[in-house]
Amino acid sequence: MGINAPLNRKLRMAMVGGGTGSFIGRVHSIAACLDNRAVVTAGALSSNPERSRASAADYDIDDSRAYGSYEAMLDAESKLPADERIDFVSIATPNHMHFEVARAAVEAGFNVVCDKPMTFDLAQAESLLETVKNSDVVFAVTHNYTGYPLVRQAREMILGGQLGEINAIRTQYIQGWLRTSLEAEDQKQAAWRTDPSKSGAAGAFGDIATHAYNLGRFMTGELPETVSCHLKTFVEGRKLDDYGTAVIRYENGALGTVTASQISHGRENDVEIEIDGTKGSLKWRQENPNELIFRQNGKAHQIYTRDSGAPYTTPLAAASCRLPAGHPEAFFEAFANVYVAAFDDMAKRGAGESFERINTVYPNVYDGVEGMYFIQQCVASSSQDAAWLPLKHAAARK
Repeated sequence: MGINAPLNRKLRMAMVGGGTGSFIGRVHSIAACLDNRAVVTAGALSSNPERSRASAADYDIDDSRAYGSYEAMLDAESKLPADERIDFVSIATPNHMHFEVARAAVEAGFNVVCDKPMTFDLAQAESLLETVKNSDVVFAVTHNYTGYPLVRQAREMILGGQLGEINAIRTQYIQGWLRTSLEAEDQKQAAWRTDPSKSGAAGAFGDIATHAYNLGRFMTGELPETVSCHLKTFVEGRKLDDYGTAVIRYENGALGTVTASQISHGRENDVEIEIDGTKGSLKWRQENPNELIFRQNGKAHQIYTRDSGAPYTTPLAAASCRLPAGHPEAFFEAFANVYVAAFDDMAKRGAGESFERINTVYPNVYDGVEGMYFIQQCVASSSQDAAWLPLKHAAARK
């Protein structure tokens, strides 16, 4: 998993968000630095300037590069010599801040790695797409489940025809942490995720169903056509959905389902996907990520394990492994694989070489737009008693 283009130094990373107490900020920094290809150099870690500067020590950011706002950071970093300024900005803020930070970073010429969902609403996503298209930056979105080796194994098996024509895609993301009204207790993670002014139009569907939907798109490449969705808020007083199910019709005739829950007792981060084809079926579960089940009628079930040296392992899956088989790899490593793929293109850009802008291994700005369209159409469908609505966005690509 070495650098694919000549850039004989670590990439300099800036964090926006991720201040003291943040879960996802720490994940971003660990994932980005896991392969020793990046170093956290600067940050605007909180919307509160004092808290932002105080959080810098958590990432070993020097006081001179600890900024009180992202605007001040981008301005100061842009003025530094090219061999000192940051290379990319990682955005780990609540959803409502993603767009303005990402747009400003792109306009300043910096590469971007943005947490999902990419923006607050579809209009912002479409605007950001145009901004990115008019630049030469690398733009990645951390739909991190695409980074698991066996998810990538499944993708290559499906696109290589081993499942035949795809008939059904069933995905779920089931949690239980919001079974009670944690937001009423001012729990930080619950508070912003259930606040429409910060999270957007959807709750569970914006937070976790987007991951489940993206997995189906990534693994199969099938283009959606229409969607019918029911969203429900079960916890009294909550302003956004905490449960929902969407049914998707795909252009090739396949049917899909996406179910998301944050109110199921005892469930943690149960991301699961099953894909049925005319020649076979696959099943992968994030809580047991180093196994992929392949089934065919009349044959013994096959269990593919994460093994870079096995003859059945595809090149992309093998390149995504860091440890020998039997040593578990999971969340941080998968997250890091998204970063590594983006780093390869950042290195190419830094070396003045061309790189793929649309069909990338890492989720990109186009995936971000699709994700926001999925959220918008699911909310709209649910408000119209599960009416069938279009789901293929103009930016969608196979």
